[in-house]
Amino acid sequence: MLLTQEKRVALISVCGDPAAEIGQEEAGGENVYVRQVGQTLAQQGWQVDMFTRRNDPEQAAIVQHLPNCRTIRLSAGPATYMHRDHLFEHLPEFVDQFQRFQQREGVQYSLVHTHYWLAAWVGMQLKQAQPLVQLHTYHSLGAIKYNTVSDVPAIATQRLEVEKACLETINCVVATSPQEQEHMRTLVSKKGRIEVIPCGTDLDKFGNISQLEARQQLGIDPKSKVVLYVGRFDPRKGIETLVRAVAKSSLRDQGDLRLVIGGGSRPGQSDGKERDRIGGIVSELGLDSITTFPGRLDDSNLPFYYAAADVCVVPSHYEPFGLVPLEAMASRTPVIASNVGGLKFTVVPEVTGLLVPPKDELGFTTAIDRILSDPAWRNQLGETARQRVEIAFSWQSVAANLGQLYTSLLAQATAIPAKSVVPAAIAPKKDRVA
Repeated sequence: MLLTQEKRVALISVCGDPAAEIGQEEAGGENVYVRQVGQTLAQQGWQVDMFTRRNDPEQAAIVQHLPNCRTIRLSAGPATYMHRDHLFEHLPEFVDQFQRFQQREGVQYSLVHTHYWLAAWVGMQLKQAQPLVQLHTYHSLGAIKYNTVSDVPAIATQRLEVEKACLETINCVVATSPQEQEHMRTLVSKKGRIEVIPCGTDLDKFGNISQLEARQQLGIDPKSKVVLYVGRFDPRKGIETLVRAVAKSSLRDQGDLRLVIGGGSRPGQSDGKERDRIGGIVSELGLDSITTFPGRLDDSNLPFYYAAADVCVVPSHYEPFGLVPLEAMASRTPVIASNVGGLKFTVVPEVTGLLVPPKDELGFTTAIDRILSDPAWRNQLGETARQRVEIAFSWQSVAANLGQLYTSLLAQATAIPAKSVVPAAIAPKKDRVA
C-alpha cells in the first residue's frame, strides 16, 4: 500500500545534482538552489527528497543531508557525464525509476517541484500516472537562451514545446523575478499560473569575513584592487567581455589591478574548452601577470574570495536570476552586472552596484573604474547591498514562501486532479537524438 505524507515534497532536478560539488560541469546555480531550498524546507518541517540523475557509477545512490532531507540518484541512460542537451531520450527511464522508487519505499508523492525543462517533462508524465500537484522553476528559458547563441542545438524544438506545455498545464510555475515572469508571459504563453518567489543566499556563510582577513588568507596584497568573477566557464557567461573590459581599464597602468576568474572546468568538456579560450584571450591581451584562475571555489574558500574582492562582475548575456550577485552582496561586495533578466531585480543601480548592457566592454570598463576609483562609495554600495540581501533574499524566507505555496496548492487540489496533457510531438523517440 502506498502512503502519502502531508508535508512530503519531491524536488526533481534531472541534470542538477543537489549533492554535487559546485563548480563542476553542469553544477552551478540550479544545484545550489535545489539543495538550499531542500535543506531549508527540511528545517521548517518538510520531508524532502531531491531526485537527480546518476552520472557516475561510483556515486552513492542516496546522500543523506539531514534526517529528513536526502538526494536520491536514479538511473537514466549510462552512468556517465552527459550534456543536458543529450538527456531527453533518457527521461522515460527516469520516470520509470522514480515510480519504482515509490513502490520500494511504499510512498506516493502528492507534491513535486520540478527544476529546468527536463524535469518539467518528467513531472508532467508523473502527473498523468498519479494524482499530484506539480510546481516548476525554469532556471532558464529556451526562448531567451536560443536568441543569445549562434549554434542552436537539435533539442531546441522539444525544449520550447515542453516549456510551453508546462506553463499551460501544471498547477503553478515559480518565477524567481518579475523580469522572468514577464519573459514567460511574452515569450512562452499567456496561460497558466505564475507566482514570483526570488532565490536566496546564506547570510551566515557570507558576510562575516573582513576584506583584510580574506586577503591574508588568500595571499592577496591589501593594496590591490580586485575584480572578481565567479561561475561556470560558458560563452553565455560573458567572461570574455570582462577580460577585455579589464584590459581597457585606466587603473591597469597603476600596477595594483587584479582580476580573479573563479570556477572549475573539466578538461576536454565544453567548460574546459571555454577555460582554455579565456586563458588564450588573457595572454593575448597581456593580462597574465594580473590574472588568477583559482579553479573550483567551494564552501571552504568561496566566502574568502567574495570578501577579498573590491567588486564582483557578472557579465552574463542572460540570467533568469543569478545566485552569484546575492552571494557577493551578502559579502558586502558591490556588483557590476549585465542589465538582463533577474540581474535587473537583484542589483539596484547606484545603490548596490551598477548595471551595464551585455557584451558592452567599454561600459564594463567604465563601471569597474568608477567603483574602484572611489573606495568610500565602494564601501557604501557594499553595506547597502548586504542590507538588501538581509531584507529580501534569505533562504529562510524563500523556503517559507515556497512552503506556504505548497500548502495552498495541496489544499486546492481535488481528490483526483486533472491530468496534464503532454503533446505526443514532444515525447522522446529513439530516432530523435539531440
